[in-house]
Amino acid sequence: MAYDPGAMDAALAAAVGDDPSLIVELRAAFFSSAELHVCALTDATSLGEWRDAAIRLHSLAASFGAIRLMDDATRAANANLIEPAILCKIERTIAALDL
Repeated sequence: MAYDPGAMDAALAAAVGDDPSLIVELRAAFFSSAELHVCALTDATSLGEWRDAAIRLHSLAASFGAIRLMDDATRAANANLIEPAILCKIERTIAALDL
């Protein structure tokens, strides 16, 4: 699947119309929330904390139509242990969204 860097903006525009300032505000809220969830994953000391953070990240991604991030968060939530490699993938996916 090819990555479309404008997909998030297109999804936001479809949801809120042609209001550039609102789109900018919603994008900022998305990335702020994503950063908090990544911090929670990073700080997780138990599998339960890791899964909870992954599930919250999945919900955020679903709200914004970020399919690849949803997939990464699902992989994290279904992991049998805290997986630094999955966390790195999540961070790369979020960075790719922020183009």
